[in-house]
Amino acid sequence: MYRVFVLLFLVLLTACKENNSEKTLSQNLISKESIKSSLERLASDEMEGRDTGSKGIEKAAVFIEDFFKKNKVKPYFKTYRDSFNLEDKVGYNVVGYVPGNDKRLKNEFVILGAHYDHIGLANAVDGDSIANGANDDASGTVAVMEMAKYFAKVKSNKRSLLFTLYSAEEIGLKGSEHLAERLKNENLELYTMINFEMIGVPMKERESLGYITGYDKSNIAEQLNIYAGFDVIGFLPQAKAYQLFLRSDNYPFYKQFGIPAHAISTFDFTNYEYYHHVDDEADKMDYEHMTTFIKALIPAMEGMTNTTEKEILLKNE
Repeated sequence: MYRVFVLLFLVLLTACKENNSEKTLSQNLISKESIKSSLERLASDEMEGRDTGSKGIEKAAVFIEDFFKKNKVKPYFKTYRDSFNLEDKVGYNVVGYVPGNDKRLKNEFVILGAHYDHIGLANAVDGDSIANGANDDASGTVAVMEMAKYFAKVKSNKRSLLFTLYSAEEIGLKGSEHLAERLKNENLELYTMINFEMIGVPMKERESLGYITGYDKSNIAEQLNIYAGFDVIGFLPQAKAYQLFLRSDNYPFYKQFGIPAHAISTFDFTNYEYYHHVDDEADKMDYEHMTTFIKALIPAMEGMTNTTEKEILLKNE
């Protein structure tokens, strides 16, 4: 009997070590070095400000596609690109896919997105006219890329995940509008959508790490905080005052699908002065903050993708 107890103890100890090892491995998948490297590339002069239809945004799209390929994030369509026509140019979203691991829940989808375009050129300062868009929105783009890498490796999602990077946000949400309409026409069963918008610097006055737009439209903030184990997401009065819910790439999905679709941000109108400015540069990003924030959101994203029932619901308005 003693030998049986010892054997059982050793089996349990090994299992605990394996679980801890997997958890450590998962946490290490998201690193400050990786975040910084990707953001510096996206916000480099080589990308020419990532204006939709430019040679620079083509380079950015290829960079994101190569990142997805390297980290075994599948394309959702035949290729990673979801292309659409504008009046005088072609835009393209980049869409990655990690299928769910549950036979039933894999037919439901969660979308995590950000826009990877920016405004191209702006008023010159000291001879520099390239608006690199580090905070807006290379920071959100990198968050989506890191989460795609994480879920492709760990495969901890019961629901399926789409990782969507949009172009033409800066000219009226045209990329997200196109993709939302396309997915609606294809009868995608969409549960929730979260857009990451300007997360490169920490909030100044805060009770949470970030805030969510459309706070009163659903119970998503409450649920994400439950999944995360602390208040990672809160309310920012200015977000409601400036109607930010309507002004980012979450909104087309809310309109098309009638589901909880929100943007998460840490830009609080006091902590960063370089909106649409040539000085929105990679060296002004707080990479410790970004790493902490993205890691804190991972359990929240896992909770959202893994609940047996749909716990995140719209509120009656």
